Amino acid sequence: MKIIQLETFLTNAGLRNYLFIRLHTDTGLHGWGEASLEWQELTVQTLVHEWVEERVLGRDPFDIEAVIGGLIRDQYQGGATVLTAISGVELALWDLVGKACGQPVYKLMGGQCRERLPAYANGWYGGAHTPEEYAVRAQEAVERGYRALKFDPFGTAWKHQSRAQLAQSEALVAAVRKAVGEEVELMIEVHGRLAVEDAVETGLRLEKYRPCWYEEPVTPSSIELLRQVSAALPFPVAAGERLYTLEEFHQLITTRAAHIVQMDPAHCGGLLVSKKIAAMAQAQDLRIAPHCSIGPVALAAALHLDFSTPNAFIQENFADYDVPWRQILACGWNPCEGGVFSLPDKPGLGVEIDPAVCLAHPYRKNSFPSLWDDRWLKDFTQNEKPS
Repeated sequence: MKIIQLETFLTNAGLRNYLFIRLHTDTGLHGWGEASLEWQELTVQTLVHEWVEERVLGRDPFDIEAVIGGLIRDQYQGGATVLTAISGVELALWDLVGKACGQPVYKLMGGQCRERLPAYANGWYGGAHTPEEYAVRAQEAVERGYRALKFDPFGTAWKHQSRAQLAQSEALVAAVRKAVGEEVELMIEVHGRLAVEDAVETGLRLEKYRPCWYEEPVTPSSIELLRQVSAALPFPVAAGERLYTLEEFHQLITTRAAHIVQMDPAHCGGLLVSKKIAAMAQAQDLRIAPHCSIGPVALAAALHLDFSTPNAFIQENFADYDVPWRQILACGWNPCEGGVFSLPDKPGLGVEIDPAVCLAHPYRKNSFPSLWDDRWLKDFTQNEKPS
C-alpha cells in the first residue's frame, strides 16, 4: 500500500479555521488528519503542500516511525507551524493504518485501558464578564453532565495584575465554585500570562477554591520558571500544549515542572510521539490530559491516545461550544454525551469529514483574536445557524 495523493481542506468554524488533511492510497483507502493552528492555518497549508507532500507520496502508511521521524529530523528549525504540518499527516497515517487493519487506532496503540473517559468542558464561558454571568454559564455546563470545567478568569492580564484585577479574577473563580458546588473539578487556565511572583501569589489566593490544576501559569518556553511556580503551590500545575519536541517534554517531565502533562497530538508530532511522552510521564508518576482546542479529527486522535494510555485521566472538550454545524462537518460523529466520552469503535480514527461542509464555510482571516484583546472572551460562542 502506497500513498498516492494528499489533499487539504480549510474551513472556518467561527473562532477558528480548521485545516484537514486527506491522504489517498493505491488501494482505495483514505485517511483523515488535522493540522489546525490558530492564526497560521494558511501557512500550515502551504507548508504541507510545499514541503511535506513530496516526502509522503509513495510511502507506505505503516512506516510511521520512519516517515514522521524523518520529517521531524529534516525540518531543522522547529516550531509550531512545521510540527503541526507534520502532526496532521501523522494522524492521517494512523487513520489509514486502522482502516487497513479493520481496527480502531487505540487497539493498535496498546489496546483498551479504561471503560469510560470523563470530559472537561472548555469554551462554556464565552461572552461572560461578571461573576454572575460566569456562574450561570457554569451551571448550564453542569446541567449538560460535565463534572469538570476549565476557564481563564484573568481577562487580558500580562505578567502583572493590579490589586483590582486580582480581586476580579478571584471573584470569578469564587462565583463558579459556589455555582457548581464542591464535587465539580475546576481547571484554572492562565495561558502563560503571569510572571513567577504573580503566578504564585494568584495561585495561593485561589487555593481555597480547590483547583484541579493551574494551567500554564507562566511562559511555556521556560521550564525553570514553571518549576518554580509548581514547587511553590499546594495543588497541581498543568502544562505542555505549547511544547513541540521530545526533548522539551523530557525536560518538563524529569524536572517535574508540571504534574499534569498536556501534549497536543495535533502539534507535537502526532500519536506515536504522544505515546512516547506519556511513557516518560508514567515513569515519573505524572498523569497526562491531552490538549485539544481545535476540530473533530484532532479530538478523535486524542481520544485514541486516552483510551490506550494508562496514565491519561481526562480529556478536554470544546465540541459542545463550537459552531452548531460541527456534527454535520464530522458526518454525525459526536463521542461525548453527558460529560463522558465513549470508546471509539470504528476502524481508524473513526471520524469522516464532509468536504462539502468545508466549502460552505470558507476560510476567514484572523478569526481567532489575540488573547490580550478582550474580543476573545466574547467570541467563544457562535451565533450561526446549522447549515
